[in-house]
Amino acid sequence: MPARGPLRLDVVIFGGGGAGLWLLDELARRGHQTLLLEAHELGGGQTVNSQGIIHGGFKYSLDGMLSASARATRAMPDLWRRCLAGAASSGAGAGGGRGGGGGGPDLSRTHKRAQHCHIWRTATLKSRLALLAARAGLQTPVTRLDRDARPAILAGCPEPVVRLDEPVIDPPGFVADLADRHRDRIVKIDAEEGLAFDAGTPGTLEGVRLQMPQAGEPLELRPRKVVLTAGAGNAGLREQLGLPAGVMQRRPLHMTVARGKLDDLNGHCIDGARTRVTLTSTKDEAGTTVWQIGGQIAEDGVEMEPAALIEHARAELVKVLPGFDPAGTEWFTYRIDRAEASMSGGFRPSDVCCLEEGNVITAWPTKLALVPRLAYEVAERIGPPAETEPIDMTGLEGLPRPQVAKPIWERCQSWSTAS
Repeated sequence: MPARGPLRLDVVIFGGGGAGLWLLDELARRGHQTLLLEAHELGGGQTVNSQGIIHGGFKYSLDGMLSASARATRAMPDLWRRCLAGAASSGAGAGGGRGGGGGGPDLSRTHKRAQHCHIWRTATLKSRLALLAARAGLQTPVTRLDRDARPAILAGCPEPVVRLDEPVIDPPGFVADLADRHRDRIVKIDAEEGLAFDAGTPGTLEGVRLQMPQAGEPLELRPRKVVLTAGAGNAGLREQLGLPAGVMQRRPLHMTVARGKLDDLNGHCIDGARTRVTLTSTKDEAGTTVWQIGGQIAEDGVEMEPAALIEHARAELVKVLPGFDPAGTEWFTYRIDRAEASMSGGFRPSDVCCLEEGNVITAWPTKLALVPRLAYEVAERIGPPAETEPIDMTGLEGLPRPQVAKPIWERCQSWSTAS
């Protein structure tokens, strides 16, 4: 690449998960000159490892109260459905911010694992009451199912079993869909050896210098704003920028994955005011059904070794799914941290979080469903684009581009069978 002067940009985004990619799309539609920088694989942190449920607040209102989390998420399924149908791309505003309106990217190529989730319960009276109480104040339609309309695996579950219009997406496909729209504005970087910041006072970033063999001379970026959407990686970036520590927390999960002759099922088992099991299903590359198993099982599993968690998950599924036969099923577990804004007591934030310091914005969506809401809020904070000429991207054509991360079950080499 020939030597060139600094590349002047409206925004540089660090982190190519769902939040960074949706923000890139939002800013591009608003006319901003933007680049996204990713050190690893797109979506390889939390996004691709998520279960893909677009929550609408149901699981956050099981105590009969319309919680802050329920209010934040209740408009999200409708927005995502419009984007998944390719009908929400007109106008600025991916996710409606605090108000809930606005447009969004065309995600019509994103695979939908399911159009809705199922909610079933344990046999306790508290579970029945929680299931009925959770409907108040929500926007997502809830349909009580007759026994002949239930999935076969839920045939023996106590009444009521309901269908909740919360779509379930394929996270790797979602990441690929967004990335394909802006490939020329996404660059893979070496965060260890090839990244340097030209910082003034803490919170004021004057430039970003990228050293890559393909570029010859260092590539100098001069952004007006910088946004950190790197999930857990935000902590290291903030340290490099001289920004205060302690603004991010990690809440661990220990997830279980099963594969075999399994039913297609997506949804939650309610036990009192908690989700005892959250289960989503898909097919692996060989066409075998795969279950991702979270909810309380993943919370409890943080203190367990993999073998103990597999036995625990198997036993729990037998209890809450009368139609489940674990014979021949293979299992493995993986640990993942939810990176979020710090909260007193380590509790989960109820909404997105944007921390603005000088010309640096650090952002966490909290939930996959809230990614559009975060993108809209960050874009509003950035404001209108500068009146500059479009970036000449021809000089960036030879730079490396990150790949989309594969699902965790395509990378696992050590499946086991439960006793």
